[in-house]
Amino acid sequence: MKPVPHATSLRRAPVQRRSAERLTRILDACADLLDEVGYDALSTRAVAQRAGVPIGSVYRFFGNKKQMADALAQRNLERYAERVTERLRGARQGDWRAAMDAVLDEYLAMKRTAPGFSLVDFGNQIPVGSRAEPNHRVADRLTDLLSDHLGRTSDEDLRRTFLVAVETADTLVHLAFRVAPEGDPKVIEETRELLRAYLGRVLD
Repeated sequence: MKPVPHATSLRRAPVQRRSAERLTRILDACADLLDEVGYDALSTRAVAQRAGVPIGSVYRFFGNKKQMADALAQRNLERYAERVTERLRGARQGDWRAAMDAVLDEYLAMKRTAPGFSLVDFGNQIPVGSRAEPNHRVADRLTDLLSDHLGRTSDEDLRRTFLVAVETADTLVHLAFRVAPEGDPKVIEETRELLRAYLGRVLD
């Protein structure tokens, strides 16, 4: 598992292991505090205190809390991709239904259990970058991740297909979690059926 987000989200990338571990503690503290106090009340000082690091260590990596939350969103995406990849190891090559179940199930699992995920997920819930960017980021990652498994060319058609699926799932999963704290099972099942119908038209 990659312990830190991609270096482009950071002011300065960690070079030594000690620095990388400190960054991990900062992001873990950020995630915990998001669950406890929300994004508006989040502060870099509180994160530093929770992580047990000097405030200067936070500013070494991040200029403000938006950058910190975006780095957490990128780390979430890395961990999500790893979880999907692990699930696909047991799936039959080319089985897009198993791949879709892995993609949806692992997203739901992180939504329910990953600290801070309900506010940040992959960047959709907080004001970092443009609103459209996170779902494009997820669709691009899934295209790269799933194209070989599905025996498809990683082209713009497949990328657009996954973008439509991601946008649809994102909207409906958020609806499910507005209806019930753990995600309304009926809305989730409707989401799964809708995705199967759409992807079946394109991938069968």
